Amino acid sequence: SPLICMKDINHTDVHGLPCIEKIVSSVEDTPEPINTSVVGTIPEWINGSFLRNGPGKFEIGNQKFNHWFDGMALLHQFKIFNGQVTYKSRFLSSGSYQANKEHNRIAVSEFGTVTMPDPCKNVFQRFLSRFELPKPTDNANVSFVTYKGDYYVSTETNVMHKVDPETLETIKKVDWSKFIAVNGATAHPHSEPDGTTYNMGNSYTTKGAYYNIIRVPPTKKTAEETLEGATVLCSIPAVDKTKPSYYHSFAMSENYVVFIEQPIKMDLLKIVTGKLTGKSISDGFSWNPKLNTIFHLIDKQTGKVSPIKYLAKPLSTFHQINAYEKDGFLIMDMCASDDGQAIANYNIQNLRKSGEALDEVYNTLCRVFPWRFVLPLSIDHDTPYGKNLNLPDSTATSIRIAKNKVFCTHEDLHGEDLHQYGGLEFPQINYGKYNTHPYRYFYGCGFRHLVGDTLIKMDLHGKNMKVWEEPGLYPSEPVFVPSPDATKEDDGVILSVVITPNKDKSTFLLVLDAKTFEEVGRAVVPVNIPYGFHGTFNATV
Repeated sequence: SPLICMKDINHTDVHGLPCIEKIVSSVEDTPEPINTSVVGTIPEWINGSFLRNGPGKFEIGNQKFNHWFDGMALLHQFKIFNGQVTYKSRFLSSGSYQANKEHNRIAVSEFGTVTMPDPCKNVFQRFLSRFELPKPTDNANVSFVTYKGDYYVSTETNVMHKVDPETLETIKKVDWSKFIAVNGATAHPHSEPDGTTYNMGNSYTTKGAYYNIIRVPPTKKTAEETLEGATVLCSIPAVDKTKPSYYHSFAMSENYVVFIEQPIKMDLLKIVTGKLTGKSISDGFSWNPKLNTIFHLIDKQTGKVSPIKYLAKPLSTFHQINAYEKDGFLIMDMCASDDGQAIANYNIQNLRKSGEALDEVYNTLCRVFPWRFVLPLSIDHDTPYGKNLNLPDSTATSIRIAKNKVFCTHEDLHGEDLHQYGGLEFPQINYGKYNTHPYRYFYGCGFRHLVGDTLIKMDLHGKNMKVWEEPGLYPSEPVFVPSPDATKEDDGVILSVVITPNKDKSTFLLVLDAKTFEEVGRAVVPVNIPYGFHGTFNATV
């Protein structure tokens, strides 16, 4: 990749980006396991399945999806046993997928693609169909998640699918709104050590939009049950009732859920009238840099929302790194940027560009970096105004500006060298042991292109980083798997699926030693795989 030249702290001036069109090319699924070719060594202690999710089909008949987030969900499994790896993939048998297949056209609207009226209907029926409310898609192409020990695939609508992690078959469609009053939920829940899971979802009422904190119990009473027992812990009214904020994730510490109300706004009227106007859901999204970001703290035990509103400059965040409490402060680490317009740039047309047109798309994107906010938890009538309340061990500041308002600035969780790698996204940690606790390491993708082109390990002691890179290769989200006898935080491996758009059928599963960040081995897959979103490791017990 070309050397990153920064135009300013957030934007680049890059020339000569290679075309990556093949990473958003449709593929066939591989439902029967196939062998991979192992180069180097896959440690024999790794025993389980690396599950990945992402779009795999970008056209239906002669119609094309507009946005990267629209592609039909393709589920991947890398089964690792005894130093060998097999690969299989299967399209999610969602209602959207089945309807599209049946009609041989895009029959269900997606995030960036609005479906056109059925040409088989008469003129009057087609006219009336424009007045129907858009049905939420069940094309769950973002992540694999677990509730009560079962695997689901999720997007951000009210519908998930329970899937079999062994066969990748779709077992059951599960609708959040049948259990609690929400219209959707994120694809990034947080779980406690006992299996209790927290998530967030919106609800839309005659009084306006609400953000809801959801809690799902850890265990099932019967084998068939899904989200039974889920409760809404609390509801927070949107500041703007008809234009709630978009959020892709939220933060969670030991005692708090933190909802980040950012100035990416969803115009509900625009979205619900989309079919009438021919506008997609993504057309209803906008960035309002005149608004501050608000951090809402919710007590996980009581469901009470803190009266203190922690404000920050307008920021955009998709993924959280970690959050924990220490000495009366809540430390919250996230990948964030100063601009929330990135979503619109990830349409498929942009990802398929080449030459100067591709460079221009990349250079208009604001770089995403790891940030830390430090929120003082004890604000009372004696707390001084206009003075930094934070400890000197962080450059993040918190200043009380009104009775119930604290304005926060962030600390950069990186050195200058990260600018050379285009920032960092898709962050991961040793989640099982260190989520909601003080930690030292996080992993992510460097972004010298529209997708990740390096893997990065960040050491918070000194903000030093290690990098894995190979020219022309595009690694996906790094997932940490601890070794069975781990004593240190980084005892284990990193798994990442590496896409090779310029070489046919040479995608591979990369295994890095998490400590040294050196390659241990790779398993080359003899089929093409598109660039995906999120994954998880399902250990075989």
